[in-house]
This record gives sequence, C-alpha cells and structure tokens, in this order.
Amino acid sequence: SSDLINMIRFLTEEDYPPFNFTGADGQLQGFNIDLARAICAEIGASCTIQPRRWDLLLPALDSDGGDAVIASHRIDADLRRRFEVSAPVYRVPARFAGRRDGLIRAVDTATLQGRTIAVVGGSRHEAFLNAVFPAVKIERHATTERALEAMRRGQADLAFGDGIAVSFWLNGSESLDCCSFIGGPFTESRFFGEGAGIVMRLGNGELRQVIDFALWRISRDGRFAKLYLKHFPVPFY
Repeated sequence: SSDLINMIRFLTEEDYPPFNFTGADGQLQGFNIDLARAICAEIGASCTIQPRRWDLLLPALDSDGGDAVIASHRIDADLRRRFEVSAPVYRVPARFAGRRDGLIRAVDTATLQGRTIAVVGGSRHEAFLNAVFPAVKIERHATTERALEAMRRGQADLAFGDGIAVSFWLNGSESLDCCSFIGGPFTESRFFGEGAGIVMRLGNGELRQVIDFALWRISRDGRFAKLYLKHFPVPFY
C-alpha cells in the first residue's frame, strides 16, 4: 500500500556524528541521513530531511511539522505509548575495552574474577556487571570517557560501557591507540534496551508498516551492512 505514500518529511538532529551532522559543505550527512534516503529509494517516495534541535524533534512531529523522526531515539514503553515506532534501526550493545598489551583476552566469569572494571556509577552497565559478573571489583566513574581513561592508565583492568561511546573513544585521539574491544557484544534488552527506532505520529500505522518493510528489504540484501561499515570504521558490534 506504499502507493499512497509518495512523500516523507524526515526530521533529524544535526549534531550527533556519525549518525547525523552537518558536513563541511553545509549538507546533512551521517548514518541516519543515508538510511532515510535508502528508505525513500526503496519505497519510491520523494523525501525531505530537515534538521531540528533535539528537544524540538518530537514536538515538531506532534504539530505535523514532519512525518518521521530519524535521530537515534531509544525505544522504550513510554515512546511506544506516545508514538508509532519502527523496528529497531540498530541496537546499542554493551562492550568491554582493554589495553592491547593487557593480559585479558576473553570475558567470562572465571577470567574476570577479582579484576577491576571501570564503569559509569549507577548506570545500567554497572547493574549488568553486578548481575552477571558479581566477582569483579567495580570502580565507578562519572562518565564513560573517564572510565576508559582510568583503564588506559592502568587504574582498572577493563572498562565497560555503551558500545557506541566506546567505539568512538577507541577510534578517536583520546585513546592514543592503546586499546581495543575485548570479548563480544552484550545485548540483553532488559539492561540495554531494545535499540533505536524511527518515530512517527500515533495513528500513522501505515507509514510505520511501509518503513518497517523498507528496513527489512534494506537489511536483507546487504545495503544496511554497507551503510553501517561506511559510518562505523570500528564497528560497535
């Protein structure tokens, strides 16, 4: 029934690289921008993509200032109650990072017993460690960057946090190329949520179905993987 949808007005935020940001040429670019264009191409609709301040995105949707927001909104019960939400565009796993010259190469309960893990205090990452790795020593920090810095300096054996934030840090200058992901991604949704989705006005179920179908087609034939690797040279999965 996508014949009825020939135009989608996407809204995004312009300062969250590499998801959405304004490039040197003044044009919007990023993972979410490329994905919005791929969705429109898939369903044969013409598209506009307008930037708004983060706190104005959902109000703009409510006041019909756009049809769909593609800006990394985390899916939760509250968002679902107020809006139509697409299937997850990506999930945000939790990851361990450690020094390349460190001794820890795997993450399991035996290996981590008694080890010091730097983590954001009071976060869902700390809650996960308490539940799954109760024998570790937890060192609490105010931010993911501080936890990673403590690990880099050898004050903690590993750091644990949001896979996207950790991937940015590993890839950036702050890390001094010291470190890498250790072990695989943890995606337990009761700790780390369902992922991020595209948000539409409540009652606009037809647009949601069309977008979900487009997302399915884009991921099935490998286009999604290409987009992902283009924007995330150190994949967070």
